[in-house]
Amino acid sequence: METQYEKLKKILRQMFQMDQADLDFGIYRIMNQKREEIEHFLDKELLPQVKQEFTRYKSAEAGERQKELEGLIKTLKDADVDPETNSKVLKIKEEMAAYGDEESLANEVFSHLTMFFRRYYDNGDFLSLRRYKKDTYAIPYEGEEVKLHWANADQYYIKSFEYLRDYVFTLPFQKRVHFKLVDATEEKDNVKQEQGKERRFRLCEDEPLKTEDDNLYIRFTYLPDNTKQADLNKKTLEYIIGEYKKPKGLVDFHELFEMMPTAKSPHRTLLEKHLNNYTARFNFDFFIHKDLGGFLRRELDFYIKNEVLFIDDLDEQDERKVFQSIGKVKVLKRIAHKIITFLAQLEDYQKKLWLKKKFVVECGYCVTLDRVPEELYDEIAKNNAQREEWVRLFTIDEIKKNLTNPGYTKPLTVKFLKANPYLIVDTKFFSNEFKERLLASLDNIDEMCDGVIVNSENFQALNLLLEKYREQVKCVYIDPPYNTGEDGFVYKDNYQHSSWVSMMNSRFFRTKHLMSDTGNIFVSLDDTEQANFILLMNLIFGVNKPIANFLWKKKGTSTNVEGAYVSSLVDNTLTYGNTRGIYPRITKAENRSYPYEDTEGKYRTTIIEKKNVGVYKRDSMQFSIIGHKPREGKRWQIGEEKARKLEKKKRFIFEEGIVKLKIYDFEDEDSLSAHPNLLLEHGSSDSAAKELNNDIFGIPEFFSNPKPKELIIHLINFSTTKNDLTLDFFAGSGTTAHAVINLNREDGGKRKYILVEMGQYFDTVLKPRIQKVVYSKDWKDGKPVSREGISHMFKYMKLESYEDTLDNLIIKRDKKQQKALTSSKTAKEEYMLGYWLDVETRESDSLLNIDKFEDPFNYTLQIRHDSELKTTRVDLVETFNYLIGLYVEQTEVIRGFKVIRGRLRTGEKTLVIWRNTKEKSNKELDTFFLKQKYNTQDYEYDRIFVNGDNNLENLKVAEDKWKVSLIEEELKKRMFDVKDV
Repeated sequence: METQYEKLKKILRQMFQMDQADLDFGIYRIMNQKREEIEHFLDKELLPQVKQEFTRYKSAEAGERQKELEGLIKTLKDADVDPETNSKVLKIKEEMAAYGDEESLANEVFSHLTMFFRRYYDNGDFLSLRRYKKDTYAIPYEGEEVKLHWANADQYYIKSFEYLRDYVFTLPFQKRVHFKLVDATEEKDNVKQEQGKERRFRLCEDEPLKTEDDNLYIRFTYLPDNTKQADLNKKTLEYIIGEYKKPKGLVDFHELFEMMPTAKSPHRTLLEKHLNNYTARFNFDFFIHKDLGGFLRRELDFYIKNEVLFIDDLDEQDERKVFQSIGKVKVLKRIAHKIITFLAQLEDYQKKLWLKKKFVVECGYCVTLDRVPEELYDEIAKNNAQREEWVRLFTIDEIKKNLTNPGYTKPLTVKFLKANPYLIVDTKFFSNEFKERLLASLDNIDEMCDGVIVNSENFQALNLLLEKYREQVKCVYIDPPYNTGEDGFVYKDNYQHSSWVSMMNSRFFRTKHLMSDTGNIFVSLDDTEQANFILLMNLIFGVNKPIANFLWKKKGTSTNVEGAYVSSLVDNTLTYGNTRGIYPRITKAENRSYPYEDTEGKYRTTIIEKKNVGVYKRDSMQFSIIGHKPREGKRWQIGEEKARKLEKKKRFIFEEGIVKLKIYDFEDEDSLSAHPNLLLEHGSSDSAAKELNNDIFGIPEFFSNPKPKELIIHLINFSTTKNDLTLDFFAGSGTTAHAVINLNREDGGKRKYILVEMGQYFDTVLKPRIQKVVYSKDWKDGKPVSREGISHMFKYMKLESYEDTLDNLIIKRDKKQQKALTSSKTAKEEYMLGYWLDVETRESDSLLNIDKFEDPFNYTLQIRHDSELKTTRVDLVETFNYLIGLYVEQTEVIRGFKVIRGRLRTGEKTLVIWRNTKEKSNKELDTFFLKQKYNTQDYEYDRIFVNGDNNLENLKVAEDKWKVSLIEEELKKRMFDVKDV
């Protein structure tokens, strides 16, 4: 029979992930390097301390009771009373006898520890399940009028597509088995998967098994499939067993077929165990607790009071039981706190890796030719890779020779480039030196950049963008997963809604700080999460910040067959703002102009026709006045009181039976604001899909259910002017960028956009779509109808992922740390419980290895490309610019020094100088600095950042006010200076 001690060990091994000892990726790899030490700590040091604690407790408490007993016996004997007949003496002896049963007391503590940790632990996560008693739970409450609480409220949702990319485990003698994903589809534009077409893992038909030295690769696809995953797994096992049984088959990997039985599966093999784990991984969410140590300690106190001391029944307990309970509590708390400290170290470490600002691992620019210096044209014309992309995207091979277009030739000519100013140069096809020359030719780079698109998990992107764009975004539009259960938003057990709210919660907290004081956020949802969303937004923005719920009519008619079920024809677009009651008003772009003027100012007129809902009668104003502009989809309304007031001010013009309303400049408090019509009919899902798939890309069913650009144009128009910034961090196919570009094309505006998308179709759909709509405003069958483009430039970036961070962890213990482990048992325990992960992994490249900053232009990480880890150069310069929030005005390379000039968000004029310190000494830096006259009042910098120890402060003169900071120190501080959300 399993003892209480063994039960506790079992749950502890699960929590410390010791049951995953053969896994060889991510955090498992780090844990496995420490496996023996952790096992020794749990088996030989931590758990035996329970009995030691009871011995210490017994010695102290029993000694006091023994003195009390001896004193009582002496008093009784002096009074000629037989102590053996005295009830008080007998009671004390009974209590002391209980001290001797250490095993029973220890088992009771083991039982409580097992019950406590099992209650809050669930398949890798710790959930708030505080129980007063059976089936009665408590939630934290701080006096709110309405409380929003969900199971994962204290956790970060960390799910990302990369999580299923690699799965590695080890066999004896250092042999390794890899489950590799070679083909997968992802949700596009938050597409809802049809029933019966959920994606499944299936053994790849093309080379399913591959061996290289001591590595076995088992290759999978992840595509829509009607077959149950369990049946596919069975076929996979049968195939691999068949290959093993062949002559000279998988004999070197025979350990795969050793038995790993369970109660439910007595014939399970090691291969089956890992196959089931792998195919189940993507069916769960993954979370990191925000404060696991604090959470578990609070819950432990609550557990002890209610289930060890039984505070509610204290009056009914005798003193002896209370006394014994206090002893158990002391031992229970001391041991539990050590386990909690160890668990918290693991969770806090993963939290640190999640919140760490991520590196920019790729950065490029797409620029229309009209902005590129002509001295670069010859090099561009000779670039065959660029030419091939232009043929693929813009069909330049079909341009006919005429007076304005001198004709497409192969190779291209400079003459051809000059005749096609809206062809887009992509720096990825050129050398870094070309990219530097191009950027150096541009003045005020960030001002010229019309958009930024980021390939990243959106929390990580928002995290990195925050410092630069804080309070700058005027409009946020997102189309997140609707969480219908069929849209690829997978979830753990019964926490579907909790997972969704957790994901949105942390992203919206970041978004709020990016929005300007008058900014608005628009979120497209159906009814599935609308109620939770409203409560969440009230929590983040405040209960007085909702603006409206626009209903977008996404379909013309119902698609129901014979009324078999009810189908919604509309989606919600819920709107919140940072400032209460700021309804979007008519913008100047919509007003076009105010052609008339009187003593009250400039005004325009709007006709009030009798066909409208309200009819104005001059003699009897018993009706309200309603104006309607069908083409623009707006309505406005004024009541009787407002109508009388406007009449008194002579705001109405009467011309031959036509009534016109004077509308003054929209800043006038008495002017009539145009409130959005709550039922919007701007395009449909079908029309948007046709435009994107058939017209722009010429591939039917290429991308499902994108939002129509007309809808987003309508929303952007309500909340921005011609120079404002729009953000979309569920960018999908890039409709938001398309909408911004079209608006600028129509009215000559300079609106900008930031898009974030983590999917692989970032490169296959989103980026090419932007390139196409910049090059031409009209498309059909994947070809430009015209070549009427718009001058444009956008930046694209890829960020390090959370999985990349884990992949780049290394663990290393120096002599000083080893000494701490051997100096004393107490020092070793303290080091193990609280410090070893942080200390021993600090030289990992993903945690910023300062020793490699000698050559900052060649700092590398292992980054996953097409399921393979490849050494990739990190863009430290671009990463640092975002960390300090630098608005770049000019960048150039001068005699080996990389120089960036710009301003911080605070307005401070800033200079950043990068160098290879092995090639550029401090003396050379001083000479360069003085020759460039950076120390003169012509520049008057406030901040100067330089990598490597330097002497620049010594070059200051009395009137200089600039301050020099080390890039390494600033970068590390800002990379890890992340507040919880």
